[in-house]
Amino acid sequence: MKVINEFKMTVLSKSTNESFTRAAVSAFALQLDPTIDELSDIKTAVSEAVTNCIVHAYRESLGKIYITAQIRDDYSILIRIRDRGCGIDNIEQAMQPLFTTAGGERAGLGFAVMQSFMDSLKVRSKVGGGTSITMVKKISMRTNGNVSK
Repeated sequence: MKVINEFKMTVLSKSTNESFTRAAVSAFALQLDPTIDELSDIKTAVSEAVTNCIVHAYRESLGKIYITAQIRDDYSILIRIRDRGCGIDNIEQAMQPLFTTAGGERAGLGFAVMQSFMDSLKVRSKVGGGTSITMVKKISMRTNGNVSK
């Protein structure tokens, strides 16, 4: 797939940046003319991924969250959210619904939510080296008149 447009940004792992990243990525996705449901799916998945970085990757410290979004010529958006935090010891276990290392109010549904709202989800992680989440959402072809190739 050919990349039509791309943006990158870096934010600190502050909870106030969760809503900002969600808004920025969804605004970028608008050029694909998504439905309201598709846009909501993207916002929710981004929110979950960034929240994972804030709550789990950096825990009690501040770190950087790296976000890349690409509009591709197959009318999809690829979103990569990466951190350099503590990493995930067991990705398969972490992706199980209701599993959480944070305890308390956390439901352990972040990865399950991302999987259900996006067309693909890939998680790579290295303990002590951080985690990278790559998600793709295919946008239904209605008019898609806003994408310039």
